Amino acid sequence: MRSSEELKEVVKEKYSQIANQSKEENETSCCGAGECCTVDYAVFAEDYSKLGGYHEDADLGLGCGIPTEFAQIKEGDTVLDLGSGAGNDCFVARELAGVSGKVMGVDMTDVMIDKARENAEKLNFNNVEFRKGDIENLPVGGNRVDVVISNCVLNLVPNKEKAFAETHRVLKPGGHFSVSDVVLKGDLPENLKNDAEMYAGCVSGAIQLEEYVAIIKETGFMEIAVQKEKMVVLPDEILNMYLNETEITNYKNGDFGIVSVTVYGQKPSCDPNSGCC
Repeated sequence: MRSSEELKEVVKEKYSQIANQSKEENETSCCGAGECCTVDYAVFAEDYSKLGGYHEDADLGLGCGIPTEFAQIKEGDTVLDLGSGAGNDCFVARELAGVSGKVMGVDMTDVMIDKARENAEKLNFNNVEFRKGDIENLPVGGNRVDVVISNCVLNLVPNKEKAFAETHRVLKPGGHFSVSDVVLKGDLPENLKNDAEMYAGCVSGAIQLEEYVAIIKETGFMEIAVQKEKMVVLPDEILNMYLNETEITNYKNGDFGIVSVTVYGQKPSCDPNSGCC
């Protein structure tokens, strides 16, 4: 099993490649970049094209949900997007937060940050900014954010406990998150769990839904709810690369599966660590 730092390097390299491709290229190659090897991102992606604030240049087709759909963003809110990529969810969030709001995106990939900043400049947005940083150590002060969103990124973070602890830290008392992510139901075969390319493709970095929710609860969030749940159907060409005939049959019978979820959690209004009590 690779270390946390090695897995982060895998993700950086993969998403640096993806950033330089179009949405169409990402969706028509099995793993988004390079040879046809792992995940076709189109099996995860949702259609953003009819949403307010949507800008085609920022959509690389990499999400597994639409977190802004459930995020309850209000005019004037400060919104933080974890793993902001080329800025797709940030620009949709800005439409909801308005000119009086503020949207920040954090990403650890230089090429993605550059691409997002170029998109914001072309759109002449002065209340959207992008910061390079690690989700396990966010470059944002405590108690600053009304809403945190994320789209198919937290499953790539090796230390999910720390990622949710950082989310809790930056949220204002009473603030909340709505994140779309990939989780598992049932035991994933070892070949999928251990392949680094599948990690970058969002699958082997995923954990059981029950474990995911337990981490959120242990971090101190309340009002936790699964807002949306959708099974992800992997095509046969991918299944044949990683699973034997029996495992494929079990997968198709629903013995185990990969699920796209959108999850909500709220930071308590009176948090002892914030000094508000």
